[in-house]
Amino acid sequence: VQLQASGGGLVRAGASLRLSCVASGRTFSRYVMGWFRQAPGKEREFVATISPSGGSTYYVDSVKGRFTISRDNAKSTMYLQMNSLKPEDTAVYYCAAGLYSGSIYYTRMAEYDYWGQGTQVTVSS
Repeated sequence: VQLQASGGGLVRAGASLRLSCVASGRTFSRYVMGWFRQAPGKEREFVATISPSGGSTYYVDSVKGRFTISRDNAKSTMYLQMNSLKPEDTAVYYCAAGLYSGSIYYTRMAEYDYWGQGTQVTVSS
């Protein structure tokens, strides 16, 4: 699976962005999908994950109520709608795909098999 993330940018606090992750090469609907982020000087951290069907989602506490993960299996695309952005959301955002093996979503990096190249999100105060 090849993953291409896009949609990042420079915005002010309180603004919104929508990230996209387009997949190619394998059957998209077989994969659990997720978003991670890495801020400068910090380790990559889990942000959100979605089950293969899109029916189940899970978020890190810091983004609950502000971010929404979704997917369109017909378009092999995953999204991350980010609202009420804060400066602490500044990071490179990565999308990832993990072949479904029984768990409806994954929160650990080791559970993912494929990674996109990342897209920069910068939130100014």
